[in-house]
Amino acid sequence: MSDRGEKARTSGRDRPHGNRIGVYICHCGGNISDYVDVERVLEAVKDEPGVAVAKTAMFTCSDATQQEMAEDIREHGLDGLVVASCSPKLHQFTFREVARRAGLNPYQYSQVNIREQCSWAHTDDRAGATDKAIRLVRGGIARTRSSLPLTPLVVDTVPRVLVVGAGVAGLRAALGLAQVGLEVVVVEREAEVGGWVAGLGELYPHGRHGGGLVAGLLDQVRAQPGITLLTGAELVEKSGAFGNFQVEIRQGASRTVRADVGAVIVATGFETYDPPAGEFGRGRPGVVTLPEFQRFLEAGTGALVYEGRPVRSIVYVYCVGSRQGPKAGGGNLYCSRYCCGAAGHLSNRVADRDPAVRQYHLYRDIRTYGNLEAIFTESRNRGSVYIRFDESEPPVVSGDAGAGEPRLKVRVRDLLTAGEELDIRADLVVLVTGMVPRPNEELVRTLKLPVGKDGLFSEIHPKLRPVETVVDGVLICGACQGPKNSSESVASALAAAAQGAAVLKKGYAELDPLVAVVDPERCDDCGQCYPACPFEAIERVPHQGREVASVRRAVCKGCGACVPVCPAAAIDLLGYTDEQIRAMIDGLLKETA
Repeated sequence: MSDRGEKARTSGRDRPHGNRIGVYICHCGGNISDYVDVERVLEAVKDEPGVAVAKTAMFTCSDATQQEMAEDIREHGLDGLVVASCSPKLHQFTFREVARRAGLNPYQYSQVNIREQCSWAHTDDRAGATDKAIRLVRGGIARTRSSLPLTPLVVDTVPRVLVVGAGVAGLRAALGLAQVGLEVVVVEREAEVGGWVAGLGELYPHGRHGGGLVAGLLDQVRAQPGITLLTGAELVEKSGAFGNFQVEIRQGASRTVRADVGAVIVATGFETYDPPAGEFGRGRPGVVTLPEFQRFLEAGTGALVYEGRPVRSIVYVYCVGSRQGPKAGGGNLYCSRYCCGAAGHLSNRVADRDPAVRQYHLYRDIRTYGNLEAIFTESRNRGSVYIRFDESEPPVVSGDAGAGEPRLKVRVRDLLTAGEELDIRADLVVLVTGMVPRPNEELVRTLKLPVGKDGLFSEIHPKLRPVETVVDGVLICGACQGPKNSSESVASALAAAAQGAAVLKKGYAELDPLVAVVDPERCDDCGQCYPACPFEAIERVPHQGREVASVRRAVCKGCGACVPVCPAAAIDLLGYTDEQIRAMIDGLLKETA
């Protein structure tokens, strides 16, 4: 690792404050200006100390306004930039790049969120929202006056990637990386590769079998000399920093593999929801989940026979484990996306084998997006009956499937027939179950993976940075970050491979300099900052005959957790120094006219 940008970082005490700041306030097409008096905000802040240019724009992120900002920076010699618009998650990189193109240090730019934090939060109070926006913008200007011309930390990278998980997403990511000349280590916890797809039959729309698809990918992986595939193995330890991680992999009971990698791609897949006993008849003979029904279809040909009995009628109950909360008996709030299409696809395969089988689909909403709509249309055309129920009155399954006539009974109120209550006899009840997170507590601990409220791994932004996590160099793809079908999983795997390769092929990476720094003269090594850091970025180092705390900049994420616990006030956070925070508070507290 090299610290090429190390010397450019200085304390706020070492340079004069910025005094030529450009301020740009966004209407956001009405998202802000419908609830905030943007012109009043402009009038209130245009004469703030240091403000040289102050303007409003319909869309500050538009190409035209970006060009105008760049011209103002050059023409007026601006040394600070404040954009008051939406969340920095959306356009922070946009405006940093504007500053860079115009010759302004990108870390002398501040984003003020007056949309999510102001206009959208106070839609019923225009005057209050306007006053709040004025305070927020003043705080941003005050922070920018003390901003520093920081330089990114540049680190050398290892041209090797660790891929965790060898389902279709992991295998495809590995192939993509190997094809651009990077070495890859693939770690799979199970003895066999392929994940759920390996056990599937015919897939829509290409008609290929899941097992055959995985076998083809595996042949390609084995033909790549740069890919090492370890099955029955787990990642147990990671150290180092982005670009140069040291990982330890345990394979079996006795073998340990160590490797240096520049990035990690997590593709650990999913589990399917397993309803507790009693939920929609779970536990009764003849009540099966969607994966169990799929395996039943794969196991035979011709007329359907379940446990020695012919199957003449099937009832599918949708959204089991998805789009339901505690009041509905458990499950998850999110939609699993693939289930509607998967159930329709299996019902078409039933019709292929025995067109006389009666099939009833009990659903809340049908979500067959894109070309999956063709499955839904074909299913209806081939005789399946679709019955819509209200989420507050879900179907009730009773009885048992036994000899003679079907004994399972499903009661449902059909919203499409003026609320008529129906009793449907069935030989099989298929619970259309969704995806749930796969248990990976040790992996989460090892990689410091961000986990959302739904238990799935979280990306930085679903549209702008869809495979990156807050941990530099750790990428996610496939169903471990949210429900996806196989083609969507492969698409995200290729995105993760491209993102990782784009950095590692250069041989170096630039890391955000907004990190914590320790003043060794003030530090008395009290030890309180070490456990406070969730990323283990702080270490002890010798300094003038004693030990002090020091931040490993390439590991630090700039969360600031270490700053308030330091009793000696020896730690500061670049970009959010104590001086800048105090200035922001003063700006926020300043009375509005």
